[in-house]
Amino acid sequence: MAFFETLLMLLFIAILLLQVTRRFGIPYPTMLAVAGVAIALLPRAPHLVIQPELALALFIAPALLDSAFDLPPRELRRNWRPLVALAAIAVILTTIAVAWTAVALQGMPLAAAVALGAIVAPPDAAAAAAMLARAELPRRMVSVLKGESLLNDGVALLIFAVAVNVATSDRPPTHLIPELAFAVPGGILLGIAIGATLNWMMRWMAGTLSATLMGFIATFGAWILAEHLHLSSILCVVAYGMTIAHVIPARTPPRDRVHTYAVWEAVVFLLNVLAFFLMGLQASEIVSRLNPSEIWEACGFAGIVFGVVVVVRFAWVMLYMRANAFFAARRGRTFPTGNANGILVSWCGMRGLVTLATALSLPTSFPERDLIVLSAFAVVLGTLVVQGLTLQPLIRYLNIPADHSFAQELARARLHLLDAAVASMVEREDSIAIRLRETYEEERKIAEAGNHPRELSESDALRRHNIAAKRTKLHALRSEGAIDDDVFHALEQELDWAELAVTPPQHAELVES
Repeated sequence: MAFFETLLMLLFIAILLLQVTRRFGIPYPTMLAVAGVAIALLPRAPHLVIQPELALALFIAPALLDSAFDLPPRELRRNWRPLVALAAIAVILTTIAVAWTAVALQGMPLAAAVALGAIVAPPDAAAAAAMLARAELPRRMVSVLKGESLLNDGVALLIFAVAVNVATSDRPPTHLIPELAFAVPGGILLGIAIGATLNWMMRWMAGTLSATLMGFIATFGAWILAEHLHLSSILCVVAYGMTIAHVIPARTPPRDRVHTYAVWEAVVFLLNVLAFFLMGLQASEIVSRLNPSEIWEACGFAGIVFGVVVVVRFAWVMLYMRANAFFAARRGRTFPTGNANGILVSWCGMRGLVTLATALSLPTSFPERDLIVLSAFAVVLGTLVVQGLTLQPLIRYLNIPADHSFAQELARARLHLLDAAVASMVEREDSIAIRLRETYEEERKIAEAGNHPRELSESDALRRHNIAAKRTKLHALRSEGAIDDDVFHALEQELDWAELAVTPPQHAELVES
């Protein structure tokens, strides 16, 4: 009961904090990081532990799935150069710089130092997305940042796995080469196979709760199965996510999709809450074991690691931008991305769930584990607070022009869909088809102006007004005892779906901040 009670209390605190983020416009990852520190400072902080082996599967698998599902392969091909620069080279450079710092200043064993570097190297796109949600930034920049999150997680976690294996094994590091040669392609093939199997099974599960539950089983099962087969669980989940993103949407009924997205969003948020608070509690326990001089030394080292992480990303991104501009000029072309965009991309290096989860997954006997966990927590806290809270002012200061291409492309695609609907009734001249054509023509005029048809359509506005009247009457019938609760809930659900059908999507969207 103690674990469940503590979890409920932490979730309740997170819900209260979300109301603060909405009221004051603070990104929710920043608030969670601050809450983790606050809980760590409590004199009677709750005791909550998690098995290190469970941490990666529980926290990383959903994060990888979320990133892989939203990143189509064509984006990888289109933006491969900046993605390689940010996701591979930047992670490797950060890992090397942090590892050198740890060895030089703390005398940390090399494998442990590399593990620390891999833990703090990958930025979290979910954290950056939460910070950038209100800014209309260039779409290519946002796409690169999202792609970076998926690929840098993979690179960093592979380095982390190798470092932990070397640090905890008596065998020479060379024994990992044949294992990796088998684990990497094997993990990718296993992920594709699991995705294809899930797609085949969904034919019989459409429209049932089993479809949503099967998504959970497949995601966590892919990670666990890959671990048991000694394959790359990271690449397995990535390949699985990209496979189902390509084939599942066309075969998923709308109601299943609404349910699945709602459930996954709630679960991912809950895992974020749990990870931040677990890290805060672990930091509190570590600090309680140190004497004052050791605390200041550990805090100083953690601050230096935070500085190294920020400086390396800034230096590499700006160097990459200048090198691209130089070589473009040599070829007689103009490189479109200027210093302002480079500075902003450099500053979008917030660390989040992946850093927390990898730190929590360290074995309890791992060399310098306490210092690594404290340093990881400091990097997450520092990037989310320092960079997160200054990101919006920085965007205003850099005066980056708003990118409206998403809204324009959305409007063009909406017109194509309306034209397809009209074309499908070309052979019908009955009264129902005539009324629908009139409705579509009204929606087309609104869409041509760049607005959503649900927003300005008079007929939809009237439907929303009528649905509100129906709701009032429905509640009155229930209060009067004229209908039983089972009838009330059945009609309530009908009105909910009807209202969603005539409501602009931005008004029906669930938001975290």
